[in-house]
Amino acid sequence: MTRIPARLLASALGLALTAGPVLAQPRQDPDWPCVQRKVATLSPGQFWTGPDIAAAGDWGSDNDAAVLAQKIASRRTELSEVGPLLDAFVAKLGADKDAKTKSLTHVYAGVFEVINGERDKVMGGIARYAQGQRRMAERIRDEADKISQTKDAPSATDATELPKDQSELETKFAWDRRIFQERSQSLTYVCEVPQLLEQRLGEIARMIQARL
Repeated sequence: MTRIPARLLASALGLALTAGPVLAQPRQDPDWPCVQRKVATLSPGQFWTGPDIAAAGDWGSDNDAAVLAQKIASRRTELSEVGPLLDAFVAKLGADKDAKTKSLTHVYAGVFEVINGERDKVMGGIARYAQGQRRMAERIRDEADKISQTKDAPSATDATELPKDQSELETKFAWDRRIFQERSQSLTYVCEVPQLLEQRLGEIARMIQARL
């Protein structure tokens, strides 16, 4: 088997400390690996300047508003489709301004709850992902330490806790390092999802308010 170059071993020894590009900067929350600033929770008022949501009552009890909210909150619905869907909804409400205001407020409340719930799941997934990366980085560092011990030892008997098959350890090291790097690259894209959801929520809120 091809021996792992010393420069790769040296690189791996620092892997657990850096845990990839997105983990390179120290942060207050060790489970938040993203470059983007962590916003733990959202509130409806961050995106809404319309009528009071609580005063409008339970959005889930307004069946038509609930169905529309779930549809336009879904990322399967393009933002370009949201405006026409809202216009069709408003057209069915008739001339009663109070009824229209209440129903549109229900729509926003539903959209917020659906998107915020999805965002919470993504945030939790990112934290678990970061924990897994940190554990893998520590394992890679241990593997690199053992390989270095073998290379530096005058004889195999001077090395400590070495596997019986050195090539097997080097294979595992190379494989783990590759997986780690691929997961780090994937995490870069995953980290963008909460912000994309916030942008979607803000844009939908703007479109709903324009029709009040």
